[in-house]
Amino acid sequence: MTARVTDTDVLVVGVGCAGAAAALEAARAGASVVALDRAAPGGSSAVSGGELYLGGGTALQQACGIEDDPDLMYAYLHEALGPHLDAEKLRLYCDGSVEHFDWFRGLGIIFNPSLYEGVSWLPPTADGLMWLGENAWPFTELARPVPRGHRPATDGFGGWVLMDRLTAAVREAGVDIHPDTRVTGLVQDETGRVVGVRARRFGEDITYRARRGVVLATGGFADNAEMVADHAPALIGHKAVSDGLDDGSGIRLGVAVGGSVRRMAATQIALSVVPALACRGMLVDGLGQRFVNEDVYPGRFSQAAVLHRPGPWFTLVDEKGWEDVPERERWGVQPAVVAETLAEVETELGLPPGSLEDTVARYNRDATAGEDTRFHKDPRWLRPLEGPYAAVDARRGFDPDGSGPRAGTGVSGFTLGGLRTSVEGEVLDDSGSPVPGLFAAGRVTSGIHGEGYVSGTSLGDGTFFGRRAGRAAARA
Repeated sequence: MTARVTDTDVLVVGVGCAGAAAALEAARAGASVVALDRAAPGGSSAVSGGELYLGGGTALQQACGIEDDPDLMYAYLHEALGPHLDAEKLRLYCDGSVEHFDWFRGLGIIFNPSLYEGVSWLPPTADGLMWLGENAWPFTELARPVPRGHRPATDGFGGWVLMDRLTAAVREAGVDIHPDTRVTGLVQDETGRVVGVRARRFGEDITYRARRGVVLATGGFADNAEMVADHAPALIGHKAVSDGLDDGSGIRLGVAVGGSVRRMAATQIALSVVPALACRGMLVDGLGQRFVNEDVYPGRFSQAAVLHRPGPWFTLVDEKGWEDVPERERWGVQPAVVAETLAEVETELGLPPGSLEDTVARYNRDATAGEDTRFHKDPRWLRPLEGPYAAVDARRGFDPDGSGPRAGTGVSGFTLGGLRTSVEGEVLDDSGSPVPGLFAAGRVTSGIHGEGYVSGTSLGDGTFFGRRAGRAAARA
């Protein structure tokens, strides 16, 4: 039986943030566009926090009285996303950040002109701007601290807002979206150029032919246990932050036609720790030792814990610290242990005798003097800890009984590595030459990231370079 054939100028595979941005820009450049998704538009982007890491002097920053420039933004991200980041892409991203923010506003996305001053994975407010570790050591030594977490006007998770508006804009631009369509292979002509894909939809074989280019935007591989074991073992046994469909299929498609990969071991890691509690107390490892300044971006203290320290990991806080955090900002966590003395906490948690007593004694000496001599936590968070104490076990997740989505190891994450691409989204082979007709953007690629991560850089990077890939494919 002959497969049905559909022709278009540009074919986009995956309609998350990167694919939607690519489809929109290709259509605006005058190309006919068909976008395929194995489920429905939105993907992991729609279930994300919704932060966009943008800066350089956006209208939102100006409205909040914040002064910024691309060089300050670059200095922070170069350190926070490194080592081994893509400096060329990062420079373009920082220099184009103001224009990229205006592009989002042009889609009708609203950002409230207010700054959330607290520390959190996600603010419980609808403030449009938030800090993402820029005001913590060592970054305060590198560049003037500037908040750059841009959030759509909703409290809590906001990825759905971005994707609702972005998907609507894609449809308004005339893009033909085909959901429930699984791509099974790329099609090449006799010269090796990628000219389409083979797919199945509701049991039917379909060939989609692309006159100008194919853009892969299928996400990472956190949901593929075999690929995680082969390339990103730091995530073995932990939960994936995704919509459940980040199976690495796009990466495998690209490699099958000669594409190369980059930074496949790089991961984002999230430990189930409430940052507002950690700042008011301390994080300790399975030996009862403190290991980081707790006011850093929470992904950074998560990496410090999971990659470099023995677990399990605990947040230790005293009664005042606990009460200082409003209940709605505790993310449903409850103490695993509450005790009058540190010795009791050690016994209950199975920590080495005297370990917490030594750790807290040193911390309290520094807090009394107003300087964290070991890890340089900002003095505004320093205060001697006094009994009674509470210890929160990260393994219980963000809910009281440990049954929530992050329960188990208390660790979740996603992959940052993927196909190697040019700044125009061209998929590159091992020699650095483009695979003709093939483009990619988003988590299917390695993007701007090295070994570090900051919230908002996936949505930001994916849409920024998705736009470039869409335009490049339309020109091809």
